[in-house]
Amino acid sequence: MSTHHGGSHHGGGQLPSTFDTDKVLGKVYDARVLGRLVKYLGPVKSDLALGAGGMVMRSLSTIAVPLLVGMAADRILAATETGDLSGLNIIVIITIAAILLGWGGRYLEELFLGYTGQKILLKVRTEMFDHLQRLSLRFFDQNKVGRIMSRVQNDVQQIQELLASGMLNVLFSALTLVAIACIMLVMNTRLALLTLSVVPALAVVTFVWQRYARQAFIKVRRAIATVNAQLQEGIAGVRVTQSLTREEVNSEQFENANREHYSANVRAARLQAVMWPMVEVLTATGTALVIVFGGSQVLAGEIGVGVLLAFLLYVRRFFEPVLELAMEYVEIQRAMASGARIIELLDIQPEITDIRRAIELPRAKEIRFKGVSFGYSPGVEVLHDVDLTVSPGETVAIVGRTGAGKSSLANLITRFYEIHKGELTVDGHNVNSLTQQSLRRQIGVVTQDPFLFSGSIEENIRYGRLEASREEVVGAAKKARAHDFIARLEHGYETKVGERGENLSAGQRQLVCLARAILADPPILVLDEATSNVDTDAERLMQKSLRRLMKGRTCIIIAHRLSTVTNADRIVVLEQGRIIETGTHRELLAKKGLYYDMFGALSAPDLEAHGA
Repeated sequence: MSTHHGGSHHGGGQLPSTFDTDKVLGKVYDARVLGRLVKYLGPVKSDLALGAGGMVMRSLSTIAVPLLVGMAADRILAATETGDLSGLNIIVIITIAAILLGWGGRYLEELFLGYTGQKILLKVRTEMFDHLQRLSLRFFDQNKVGRIMSRVQNDVQQIQELLASGMLNVLFSALTLVAIACIMLVMNTRLALLTLSVVPALAVVTFVWQRYARQAFIKVRRAIATVNAQLQEGIAGVRVTQSLTREEVNSEQFENANREHYSANVRAARLQAVMWPMVEVLTATGTALVIVFGGSQVLAGEIGVGVLLAFLLYVRRFFEPVLELAMEYVEIQRAMASGARIIELLDIQPEITDIRRAIELPRAKEIRFKGVSFGYSPGVEVLHDVDLTVSPGETVAIVGRTGAGKSSLANLITRFYEIHKGELTVDGHNVNSLTQQSLRRQIGVVTQDPFLFSGSIEENIRYGRLEASREEVVGAAKKARAHDFIARLEHGYETKVGERGENLSAGQRQLVCLARAILADPPILVLDEATSNVDTDAERLMQKSLRRLMKGRTCIIIAHRLSTVTNADRIVVLEQGRIIETGTHRELLAKKGLYYDMFGALSAPDLEAHGA
């Protein structure tokens, strides 16, 4: 018996709640997230070290320059009395060197942290794409593409900023603050304490501001998510929109979403506009305290002018990292939340996996369903105790009303989903014992919705067999009756098909997909409503191609159209997930059961012509 294989604690399907609710802010420090993400730093440690070295150089310059300027000022004032400028040149040279050190540090920081960020971005996005390619179809059935795209794009971007610069910025801003405070205390403890007395006020302002800023950033993030979702949906469904003349309604809905985004950004901008002036006011207050009390100390001869000048410069440089820390605080929270969502996505394992000693399937011939039951949701079955054998070289048509379970049979053959009960075998091997790749290489699937990838027609035909030569591609196109229309195109096989092949007709796309299946040369062929979306001329071409393709192969045809199934060796009729009739076209018409009723709209002469 085959059972459902849950390869993960998430069940291989629905994502956890934190993914679905689009949580914007997380913890400032999340050990689980950082512990998992630190592996991405290994390959970029040299770039990260050079970037951090640049930060150190910039920080040293920031700390040293005010002190050097103060020393230079004292030396100049002393020279007005003694006329001795000895040593001033050295101070000037050291000051210039410190400034150049800061510039060099900034260059190294921007360059190598930029390298670090881009390499992390490349690694994480590639890993996520690779992971998504291997997840089972149930995952994509249950999760919106737009939300998954948001994880790959937006969340990865947040992680890149956190790992490449966010944590380092916090670290060096904090160290710079401590260093400046220590230097000020050493230079003049009383003046330093007086100057730093505005820090508690700044802490209160920052705390209150962050509470409002958190909510503002949450609203901005959710608003842009809504805008992106409507934009994606509007572009993807533009044909339906135009056919139903919904342009004005859609534009109004998008304008409302866009206006919400505008309002959220305006509120955030107001908060930003409030924060900067408040920091400036506190900076000015600190500066005023230094001038008033430091000036009185200069007049009293307690400190030199150079110390006062250095203090003034340090006050300005002290509040810059404070503001940076306030801004980084929210950014780190956002990045932590993004990291948690990325980890949850990467932790979801494919529902369908190969067992440890899976068998490589040779060229297959026979398919057998033994008491197979299946449903897409727990407790809701769409197939019930199906017994069906498709012999080597036999063509079996599966017919039934919409929702009878026809396409579900096709999905099980390729093991896109696990059966709940029973056994499905190929050449006597349970599909669970086979490697997925070797199984799917044996099966060519042509569906009612032909999907082409961006690229040339030749690349699309060669998609399932990359090593095929140009002659083999052309040969497959000729067998599919696609060569003639391809040859008439301006660039022939090099013609770019565009996204999903939208610049080709439905019939042309289907013929290209058919050529792709022919080139792959599968021993088992599944045609799932392959001709349902094409016109009569295209269907006639496809029928001729399909007859040639099906010769000598094991084929399963799923179709509504009578013309598609009349020549099948056997026809199986499904009703509510159960096989209720089986036989040839002539035999089933003679029974006058469901198969006969399905084509009851045919006139009596038509039925007679089809063997009734």
